[in-house]
Amino acid sequence: MRLWSALVSRCIASSASCPRIQSCCTASCNSLLEHTSSPPSRVAALALTCSGLPSRQSTRDRKRAIASMAHGEGGEIRVGIIGAGGNTKKLHIPNLQKINGVQVVSVANRSLISSQKVAAEFGIGKAAASWSEIIEDPEVDAVVIGTWPYLHHTLVLAALAASKHVLTEARLAMNAQQAREMLKASQQKPNLVAQVVPSPITFTWDATIQRIIQDQKLGDLIYVEVRGQSGAFPQATGTTMTWRQDVDLSGLNVMKLGIFYEALQRWVGDATKVQALSKTVVKTRTHGETGEPAHVQIPDHLDVLAELACGAQAHLVMSDVTGVGRTTQNEIWLYGSKGTLHLDLDARKLSIALQEAGESDSRLPPGLLSVLCSCHMYPEDFKMLSIGLHN
Repeated sequence: MRLWSALVSRCIASSASCPRIQSCCTASCNSLLEHTSSPPSRVAALALTCSGLPSRQSTRDRKRAIASMAHGEGGEIRVGIIGAGGNTKKLHIPNLQKINGVQVVSVANRSLISSQKVAAEFGIGKAAASWSEIIEDPEVDAVVIGTWPYLHHTLVLAALAASKHVLTEARLAMNAQQAREMLKASQQKPNLVAQVVPSPITFTWDATIQRIIQDQKLGDLIYVEVRGQSGAFPQATGTTMTWRQDVDLSGLNVMKLGIFYEALQRWVGDATKVQALSKTVVKTRTHGETGEPAHVQIPDHLDVLAELACGAQAHLVMSDVTGVGRTTQNEIWLYGSKGTLHLDLDARKLSIALQEAGESDSRLPPGLLSVLCSCHMYPEDFKMLSIGLHN
């Protein structure tokens, strides 16, 4: 969270390497069907190019992006906030206010009263009664959208139509169609920065894993296994429905699927063929606002099988109902012809086991993993040790 909050706060001040909305994958399970136009040999390189990791963005590029966006007095970028929920107040607003040349000038929340409370808390000059005031304000250069997904499509299109740069929270949209329309609108405004908050869960390790794959340390990728589980048993029928479980607020987004798949995309590229089986165990919850029983349409268990453009097969499991099981609930495995990589997101540890050089038929002892790193490691620090794995 610490690393990604710094990146997200800089998104308004940087176009990264792909100055368009990057991530249709968080819109819905269906967006896994997006095909890559690059041959498998280029997938890893393309993922690396488009990752936009903070460590790979030069100071010169950031300054150039800032200069192109600034319209306020003294070259400042004037930001308007639409939707000041917990994440926006905890991360986006305070981190934006720490950046030289960026000024948060206005905020619109669910009511004028709540807008005024946020404005007073953070010393923001204007409290708006509606989101349209932010969009129409000539003193706003860029918009940060922190609402629930049901408004993202409307607000992104309105911001772009008003010639304002825009950063929107994930989940990107209610469904894949909305996400495609948002992407198309951003492409029609190439002079504007339009970006979705990227999946942060693998930022610490992305560059290292990309380098491992590019350097063929794992050989040909054969199989990918992804698990995103809560480690909880099913909640009781009638438990209060959260916005993530409300299809009217969150659309077709399913648990952690988008955030895991987007991270995986940065390493191995897109899926070209997908099939899925879902199950809703807790079928009735209590609506958070009305207090009435509400039918749950979003699954709380999901299995996805996919064929990747790089040639590997993948199995993604997302579950909020499987209770006590594996020691690690959130993890990614990459199985290659020369090595195996494991990212334990719970323990925050990246490990790798490599086939010993010169022994093409050797077998790795069960559970023998060489710990590559447990904190930040980027390509300039990268070293691969393949000795001693069988000793």
